[in-house]
Amino acid sequence: MKKWIKILAVLFVIGVIAATLVYVFVYNKPQPNYEKLKPDYTLKAQELYNAYKSNPVGADKSYLGKMIEISGTLAKLDNRDTLMVAVFVFEQGMFGDAGIRCSFLRSYNERVKGLQPGNLVRIKGYLTGYNQTDVIMEQCSIIL
Repeated sequence: MKKWIKILAVLFVIGVIAATLVYVFVYNKPQPNYEKLKPDYTLKAQELYNAYKSNPVGADKSYLGKMIEISGTLAKLDNRDTLMVAVFVFEQGMFGDAGIRCSFLRSYNERVKGLQPGNLVRIKGYLTGYNQTDVIMEQCSIIL
């Protein structure tokens, strides 16, 4: 019986050490400062949308997971709880507006609220994908 208790105690200690290492190196990993990252690509919002509309696989190879700076005319703003989303609309699809959706860093909420549809804006953000309707950018900031 004592042998099983020793084995269980060793396994418990190994489990605690493994959980601690996962917490320190994976869960507690520092995040990049998205505001200070330089854009990998700078282009017009319409160009980015057209690239995804015509060739999603090719556009993913170029832009997915990159910091992108876009410029264009803002179509509307969505306020979702504490998240502000700028929307560039280029088409009316079966499921509504199709274009680019940019979710802002919370520190930009007040500045984003000051924007009006029709304003020409420059936005920098991390491109996370395309859902066959919208190009999705997150961690966005306004470039003045």
